[in-house]
Amino acid sequence: MTKQYQNFLSHLECGLTAKRYAAGKVHSLSDAGKPLLARYDLDGMKAAVDRDKLWARDGGFWKWRELLPVTRTENVCALGEVDTPIIQLSRLHKKAKVLVKDEGRLPTGSFKARGLALAVAMAKELGLSHLAMPTNGNAGSALAAYASRVGIQSTVVCPDDTPSINMEETQLQGAQVFKANGLINDCGAWVKAQAEQGKWFDLSTLKEPYRIEGKKTMGLELAAQMGWSLPDVIFYPTGGGTGLIGMCKAFEELLALGWLEQTDLPRMIAVQADGCAPIVRAYERGERFAEPWVDSHTFAAGIRVPAAVGDFLILDGVRSSDGFAIAVSDDAIEQARVIIAKEEGLLLCPEGAATYAAYLQARADGKVTADETAVLFNCATGLKYPMPSAGLALDLKNY
Repeated sequence: MTKQYQNFLSHLECGLTAKRYAAGKVHSLSDAGKPLLARYDLDGMKAAVDRDKLWARDGGFWKWRELLPVTRTENVCALGEVDTPIIQLSRLHKKAKVLVKDEGRLPTGSFKARGLALAVAMAKELGLSHLAMPTNGNAGSALAAYASRVGIQSTVVCPDDTPSINMEETQLQGAQVFKANGLINDCGAWVKAQAEQGKWFDLSTLKEPYRIEGKKTMGLELAAQMGWSLPDVIFYPTGGGTGLIGMCKAFEELLALGWLEQTDLPRMIAVQADGCAPIVRAYERGERFAEPWVDSHTFAAGIRVPAAVGDFLILDGVRSSDGFAIAVSDDAIEQARVIIAKEEGLLLCPEGAATYAAYLQARADGKVTADETAVLFNCATGLKYPMPSAGLALDLKNY
């Protein structure tokens, strides 16, 4: 990947106030304390880039370079990225078209690779030397892997009940790992305090502009894989919500470029666990901002986020697409994980299984119909999560 691509990054703007900020400088949140969004010269790109030639490239999500913020090719940090497959649940749904986009095929086994690869590449481009963030698991290993790849120091703080495999892989890939007696927002507060003292740069979800750009590639890739068309509904496991926000941004950019074969965009469905559902509660109350969730609990750790800094962007994306937010129980999540494994041969992570539980609930409630094409995002390989014990004793001496 040595070719230099033309870059169309124009500026950054506050997601709430639209105030502009210069590109090419280190930024965290806007002056209003809200996420910054990268903006591009889409008119210039439309005249200069052929969508089909772009899609024909190798390199996974790095193929979208013209729609990404990295300006110098030497800052691209690659670990063998691929276009993740779309798999139809054809045994469970013979009439309805239900598709799983399996992000577990990416480096470090999760969709966090997309956002962290871009954040790390931009950190290298902007001269940062130490990155830190809180994580419930998969983001930590992605940060560690990409930071090590480009020689940047990384520190990760996890709630002490984070799955051990996530902490172990993160440490093995070069990060300093702390286990903290608190939830992810508590870990984030500690990371922020240390960042303010100059110890490192805070790479927390939506507190810098570029993780969204990496997650955006899920939407770009999905559109291209579906023939520059889009499904009727997308079910997305929502904690910090970077992916949902990123996909909405991707669809808007594709529309502006004239690359889509349709103008109708998918209904975006934010999926949460009923033990931690601040976005669902705000949606149901008609509120634009979500109050922090007290006593958060769910075994789907990736969506156990009591407060999201981009709450209003998530809710804007859901409402503007005529979507909705939905909460499912841990029991329903586990049942979904089991049935898809046994019937379809797909081993989903709990957060991915939550999207199938939500799909079944939405179908039962009449919010989604059988004739609507639905895409469910499985955000990580199920191999990272505890599974039921297995194996019947067999005495080979007496068979």
